[in-house]
Amino acid sequence: MATITRVEIKMIDLVPKIKRLDAIQSFVSQETPFVTVYDSDGGVGTGFTYTIGTGGPSIMALLEHTLAPALIGKDPDRIEQIWRDLLYITHATAVGAITSLALAAIDIALWDLRCKQQRLPLWKAAGGTRDRIRLYTTEGGWMNFTPQELVDNALEARARGFKGSKIKIGSEYIDQDRKRLSAVRDAVGDGYEIMTDGNQSFALSEAVRCAKMLEELRIAWFEEPMPADDISAHVSLTNSTSVPVAVGESMYSPSQFKDYLHFGAASIVQVDVARIGGITPWLKVAHLAETYNVAVCPHFLMEIHLPLVCAVPNASWLEYIPQLDSVTGEKMRMEDGLAVASNEPGLGIDWDWDAIGAKEIGARTITEN
Repeated sequence: MATITRVEIKMIDLVPKIKRLDAIQSFVSQETPFVTVYDSDGGVGTGFTYTIGTGGPSIMALLEHTLAPALIGKDPDRIEQIWRDLLYITHATAVGAITSLALAAIDIALWDLRCKQQRLPLWKAAGGTRDRIRLYTTEGGWMNFTPQELVDNALEARARGFKGSKIKIGSEYIDQDRKRLSAVRDAVGDGYEIMTDGNQSFALSEAVRCAKMLEELRIAWFEEPMPADDISAHVSLTNSTSVPVAVGESMYSPSQFKDYLHFGAASIVQVDVARIGGITPWLKVAHLAETYNVAVCPHFLMEIHLPLVCAVPNASWLEYIPQLDSVTGEKMRMEDGLAVASNEPGLGIDWDWDAIGAKEIGARTITEN
């Protein structure tokens, strides 16, 4: 039986190529911790996680002092047991963002190792439903773009083959959002989807008013309209509109998704593999949503979410935000507006370790005593 003999952790900081502003924050930095696990048979697996600008050093500290040392000597193929043991070790800080994000880096590394040992790509090892999926882009829809820039960006995206664009909303006045969305709808017509994202900025009364406007413009979904911990408000909203309500990027445990689905507070699940704690709980949430006949359209991290949405039957979209381009070699493959999953064993991400090393802002190795 192989055992884990060494764990390397490091962090880099990725600065977006364009200005990204939503209704509540500016996305100016992505702190990206990496975990690489080595076993006694020579196997290697790499996982990663992220924060938007803050919290990265806290994740690194939790990995260094608590989680990574607990991996030494463990059988890397017992992924479910390891995930649960690490959750119990951090019971006093779970469920919470920092703990889930740290767990994710380890869990993803173990899945990468398993897939490489089995000589399978992740999308097949985790289910193998399909090898490609529709893409929509968020890069052209940030709050800092003018209505004309939104139009130009959406038309360019459609010409490149994308099937939809996401537009950030949450302006001071609803009519300002109407102007932005109407300009794009008039330009692209009915053969192109428009998604919207409120980034939790609305009160319930405002969200209900906004949803009526979104119905008129035939919007694909209303994402994160209100604070994620207010389930009852989302129930009220979903009962008042025909626009699908999408939630999930700000949830950190499968149980939170269970409550949303049970009470009918979500029409689309946007589970984020880093924020939920890794591939192991991500798959549980996706299959739970399937039992409710609810689609999965994950948040961000397109490179790792591509094989996951191809693994499960109820995924319908992949979000395009190219944040890892500067630290990868071969990029995510796209054909006719579809993202195509890699057939390489493992995650299917071609890491450029020289580029990662050049951006490194902290590293530590944990080994057997």
